[in-house]
Order: sequence, then structure tokens, then C-alpha cells
Amino acid sequence: MSKNIDTEEQQRIGRILDGRSEEYAYFVRTYLRQVLDFVSRLINDAGDAEELAQDAFVRAYRSLSQFDGRSSWITWALRIAYHTTMNYLKRRQLRWLNIDDLPLSDTIDDDLNTDSEERIQLMETAIDTLPPNEQMLLHLYYYDDRPLKDIAYIMDAEPGVLATRLHRIRKKLLLIMKENEQ
Repeated sequence: MSKNIDTEEQQRIGRILDGRSEEYAYFVRTYLRQVLDFVSRLINDAGDAEELAQDAFVRAYRSLSQFDGRSSWITWALRIAYHTTMNYLKRRQLRWLNIDDLPLSDTIDDDLNTDSEERIQLMETAIDTLPPNEQMLLHLYYYDDRPLKDIAYIMDAEPGVLATRLHRIRKKLLLIMKENEQ
């Protein structure tokens, strides 16, 4: 394991892998709220979000021997939660607008920057219309202030690809906001 995981958690993982499964309760107690909040950003139903968060913890436990320490344990667990939730949404067969199909302007950053309460409300409404994976990318990057490297690991993508997606999502938000202003 690398130095990305703290020593206490590394020791706990070792004990869990040696058969002391009760040690896993530490990870559930410590990170349940964070995983549940993460899943809740994608799933509006609280009961479904709780089930998916629990499922992610079970999957993380079952896969603990595969944890290699390239990231912190919570980043690894959020990756599992992300994939668990996205698979759930795919099974529900939700259809979303493809970013690549939108004709958009290149002045997105200037157009989105505002302190106006009305514009902020328009932006929040626009964000709510985005597909869950785009909402999650925005939340992780802008609200949680996670580095693209961590987000790339969670979402199983390259940082450069995510930077491009962020740019396209900002363009998409501007288009949605302009449509809602009319």
C-alpha cells in the first residue's frame, strides 16, 4: 500500500483481512455520512440512497483485499459508491441529453459568473436537470473541492477527459439557463 492511506486505517485493513471483520465498523462509522451524502446527490429518494450506500459498503468490504492504497480509503469507497449508483440508474434506464449534441458559445465562464441571486437560482435549477454523472462531477469539483486526480479515480476516467467534460457541462448549463430566462 502507498502512503495515501493513513497508518491507522492501513493497520485496520490488515486486521480485517486477517479475519477481524468487526474492525470494518470503523469505516462504516467514520464514512457513512460522507458516502450517503455522495449517493444522495445522484438519487433523490432517501430510502434508495441509503440502500445504495449500504450496498457500496458491502462491496467495499468484499473487495477490501483489492484495495491497493493508491488513493485514500474514502476515495476508493466513493469510487465503489459511484459505480454502484450509476449501475442502479442504468438499470432504471433513464435517458439524458447528450452534451455533444448541443451548439454552444465559448464565453461560458463569463456568462456563468454572477453574484445575482436570480442567476444563482437559475443555475441551481439548471444543475438539477443534468444527468446524475454530470451533477456528481460538478459537486465533486466545485462543491467538495476535490482534485481532478481523485475525481478521475472515483469516476474511472482520465483527468483530462473530466476537464473537458467540466467545460462542456458549463456550456450546457449556460444554454439551459438562457432557455429558462426566456
